[in-house]
Amino acid sequence: MKRGLLLIDRGSKEKEVKDELDYICKKVQQKGNYAFVNYCFLEVVPPFIEEGLANCLKTKVDSLTIVPYFLYPGKKVKIAVTEAAKIQAKTDTKFVVTKPMSMHKTMVDIVNSKIESALQKNNIVLPKNKVDVMVIGHGSKDPNAQISMRYVIDNLSPDYKNVSYCFLEIEEPNISQGIQKCAKDNPEVLVIVFYFLHEGAHVKKDIYQDLNPALEQVNLKQTIITQHIGTDDKMIDFILERAREVENAN
Repeated sequence: MKRGLLLIDRGSKEKEVKDELDYICKKVQQKGNYAFVNYCFLEVVPPFIEEGLANCLKTKVDSLTIVPYFLYPGKKVKIAVTEAAKIQAKTDTKFVVTKPMSMHKTMVDIVNSKIESALQKNNIVLPKNKVDVMVIGHGSKDPNAQISMRYVIDNLSPDYKNVSYCFLEIEEPNISQGIQKCAKDNPEVLVIVFYFLHEGAHVKKDIYQDLNPALEQVNLKQTIITQHIGTDDKMIDFILERAREVENAN
């Protein structure tokens, strides 16, 4: 059977996002032995879902695995799946849709790896139970998004002194509230995790517009920031695992 795979990403104008997706698709195709692996966007910039699916179908694949490349099982995922279903009705190619990139131990492992790398890069030698962590996510109106964030926090908490979270927009606690809460614990070091898949506008500038003023309002001994979580080859294996879950079930 000739099988293809398509990542559906939210979308961004930033060149770094496309570079990261190009890398991911190349590695997934190599490791997964797919005839075709590519990406499209839900919004912001083309290729949009209809064009992305059309490009896949031109390759004459027998089956197409669609991966909603989102960290939260919220509204964006539902829209992506609905758009794909409309096109499924017009073709004989079989579509299977994976779960998003959430509620899985791999995400905990990736965040933990980012924390460890940031500590090492900054020459900080402390046992984990002396380290405070704050995870910054995007925010969503869908309650499942916060459940997904809580999953990561709850699984990190046994290893670190304190683990908390906040959001860039839409829901609370916001970044200022998150920093104020962390400061009350007087941490030796606060590691701030950017819980975002890409180096898009949010990671490059939007977070800092709220984070920098919030940090200026408190007296923290040391603060370090991790890379965003999409820059990890564990994500390649996670995509393939999500794909195998639905491919083997059909």
